Amino acid sequence: MTLLGETRTVFRRGTGPAVIVMSEIPGITPQVAGFATRVANAGFSVWMPQLFGVPMKRMSPLYVVQSLTRACISKEFKVLASDESSPIVAWLRALARAAHAECGGPGVGAVGMCLTGNFALAMMLDAPVIAPVLSQPSLPFCLPGKAAGLHASPAELAAAHQKIDDDGAKILGLRFTTDPMCPGARFERLRAEFGDAFEGIEIDGCHANPKAPKPAHSVLTTHLIDEAGEPTRAALDRTLAFLREQLKP
Repeated sequence: MTLLGETRTVFRRGTGPAVIVMSEIPGITPQVAGFATRVANAGFSVWMPQLFGVPMKRMSPLYVVQSLTRACISKEFKVLASDESSPIVAWLRALARAAHAECGGPGVGAVGMCLTGNFALAMMLDAPVIAPVLSQPSLPFCLPGKAAGLHASPAELAAAHQKIDDDGAKILGLRFTTDPMCPGARFERLRAEFGDAFEGIEIDGCHANPKAPKPAHSVLTTHLIDEAGEPTRAALDRTLAFLREQLKP
């Protein structure tokens, strides 16, 4: 799909209001594709751009390092920026506008994970995003002084407030309490910034899939225990309910 003069592969599935699903590092793994299928089966049109990695390649430590390294040196990502978003967000906003024009509805959902987590927040500027989901938002990388960074500019935060006031937008956040890549200070900042419009779900790391790599990180994918009664399954169910509430009122 060509937007703003740049062409990227966009995978699509389902019908209904549009939801942009942005993969985590290392890319569109089988787990990420499985989550996107759950969203589509819940009655949404999923638009999933390939931002990095190889589609459906299984996760491995080497693959994670390779994808992360490429992202860090790419001009499309500013992994240390606290008060501005990455350049690639402009293309993602254009994707949200195109998806909304085709699918209609009150607005668009956006699910970001890990490296893309806060992209969903920044996409509320100049795009019809009213249901952003920030799953373990990891930018800016948690170096000294950046734990509370939101990887969003003042204009992007102002746009989020405007959408909340004018369109009833809300923001959902997910993280493990033991995740060093998404510190608690980040969710504290989101609560202070957006008040009741931000819903934060924080899960103790002991409830992560024990077969997945440590530390616990990926709430909706790798560290999900897909069984009734599990906190991560409850977080997945709440994510789908949140999208329904915002996009299918």
